[in-house]
Amino acid sequence: MALKLLRRKFVPMPSSTSILHSHATSFGFKEVREEQKSEMVAYVFDSVALKYDLMNDIMSAGLHRLWKDRFVSKLNVFPGMKHIDMAGGTGDVAFRVFDKIKRNKTPMHHHHDDLQEQTQIYICDINPNMLNVGKKRAMERGIGEDESLSWLEEDAEALRFGDNSIDSYTIAFGIRNVTHMDKALAEAYRVLKPGGRFLCLELTRVKIPVFKELYDLFSFTVIPAVGKLVTGDQDSYQYLIESIRRFPPQETFASMIAEAGFKKVEYENILGGVVAIHSGLKL
Repeated sequence: MALKLLRRKFVPMPSSTSILHSHATSFGFKEVREEQKSEMVAYVFDSVALKYDLMNDIMSAGLHRLWKDRFVSKLNVFPGMKHIDMAGGTGDVAFRVFDKIKRNKTPMHHHHDDLQEQTQIYICDINPNMLNVGKKRAMERGIGEDESLSWLEEDAEALRFGDNSIDSYTIAFGIRNVTHMDKALAEAYRVLKPGGRFLCLELTRVKIPVFKELYDLFSFTVIPAVGKLVTGDQDSYQYLIESIRRFPPQETFASMIAEAGFKKVEYENILGGVVAIHSGLKL
């Protein structure tokens, strides 16, 4: 059930994040210096890029596709919009946004091609290898040359977009990998226009006790082993699982979104909290 938050309600961050004041942060269950984390995360995604979507299918039994469908269904789209999909290198979310805009075109819009040309979906990722996978997938879908798709190497903590320039911002399975989530949230708020929506899809904390134990067993034993079998890299998938456990609980992350300035903050748990969709509006 979605939980609506008031701006004045604040849930303290987990104590582990206090280490940021000593210029250290978490990389899975390890503590590393802040400047090391981005390099280590880059190595992880360099390693998994080519098999990223295949591993998502294996790890979620294909459910990630339904989660992303649900995620994008919450987005209000229109021809001519400017949209950022952050950490979206492989294009999975961006292609859904693109298809939804095409479906939502009215007959009037078909006679005004300039409206479609103004539509911009910016697929942003800090990792060029992930972007290359997405570009290849776009070519395979026959939309590789579409001018409304822009593939940009961007840092979520320092976006190269103007203030109040973007209609909507999505980030799926990416925000837990940034070094400073508060900076990424502040940047999302800065670039969004008044009325713009922030949406985040992330693997989170399972709430159902028995299911939680089974999920943890599967996560820590099966997923790294399958990662090694499919990609030859067990350590990267060990990090990805550990990073989920270090991600703030749903209520805490919702409070962080509100602290960044967003209003009408809410979240929806899916599959007992395996994933959650957080949203907020810039008013």
